[in-house]
Amino acid sequence: MTGIDDLPIRDELRGKSPYGAPQLDVPVRLNTNENPHPLPEALVARIAERVTEAARHLNRYPDRDAVELRTELARYLTRTAGYGVAAENVWAANGSNEVLQQLLQAFGGPGRTALGFEPSYSMHALIARGTGTGWLSGPREADFRIDVAAARAVIAERRPHVVFVCSPNNPTGTAVGADTVLALYEAAQAARPSLVVVDEAYGEFSHRPSLLPLLDGRPNLVVSRTMSKAFGAAGLRLGYLAAAPAVVDAVQLVRLPYHLSAVTQATALAALEHTGTLLGYVEQLKAERDRLVTELRAMGCEVTDSDANFVQFGRFDGPGGAHAVWQALLERGVLVRDNGVPGRLRVTAGTPAENDAFLDAVRAVLKESNR
Repeated sequence: MTGIDDLPIRDELRGKSPYGAPQLDVPVRLNTNENPHPLPEALVARIAERVTEAARHLNRYPDRDAVELRTELARYLTRTAGYGVAAENVWAANGSNEVLQQLLQAFGGPGRTALGFEPSYSMHALIARGTGTGWLSGPREADFRIDVAAARAVIAERRPHVVFVCSPNNPTGTAVGADTVLALYEAAQAARPSLVVVDEAYGEFSHRPSLLPLLDGRPNLVVSRTMSKAFGAAGLRLGYLAAAPAVVDAVQLVRLPYHLSAVTQATALAALEHTGTLLGYVEQLKAERDRLVTELRAMGCEVTDSDANFVQFGRFDGPGGAHAVWQALLERGVLVRDNGVPGRLRVTAGTPAENDAFLDAVRAVLKESNR
């Protein structure tokens, strides 16, 4: 029987595993940073209306450039981030992962490199590999903040073509200040004209303002966002970026034709009509996240400050390490994420009942293990 290594695949893909968190049927699933609140019925009805209208024209290709959707995304960003952007500054694709893939197809590729600061969102490195882009891992401090001086030195030495900054960072939850991003941008432009991508997938959950205003006068800066988290629409698969119009022109050179279906565009437009309600859920989740931080610290856990809808906690250095605790929580019906960060796990902020179940499970595990 032929296996994957028997196929003539690229050498750098041999022995690798696809990205993916465990999808297990357990009572409490808090491992993939999903928004736990179902879409409100009024929005579900509006989606049905818009999709019904789109279905009448499915014999035709969708709007290739998604102009109406990009216009509404620009309005949303202008209203919520406090910095004016227009449709020509915005690009949308099937999840922010496709946005990042298109950026690396246009600005990375064979013979080029991308730099990220790990631990961070693992898809940055995986997408780099998938596009033939070399991957460089940059330094962080012990508290998971970016070591700016060391980062500048790495950028000057390695001269990457693309630099990723995740804020709030996944899996640690730490936000990145504007001064840090500016320092990295200036270093990247001094080394060579390089694209700097700020991944704000969890931006709506942060106490800090969006870094979107930094786009002003910086043509090689990109801010990426998603509707999967704050909008509670992980199943929609809609991500977008804001940047100079020239960057939007560049990604259109590599995007597949008609990449966003008419149904996807209709659903996203319906969701944007209900931002007030959806962002209300975000405020609830921020309060629950802060409760998780407080409760976990009260148990004696080491918790990383979080500006996202998840919390990194530990430190589990006993037998089996963090994975043993992950397994013990799973046996109690609670699924969290083991990202491979030594001694630490990550939990998504869920509903109050889900969070109560998680906290009770942690207490039981800590008591049993005398941690």
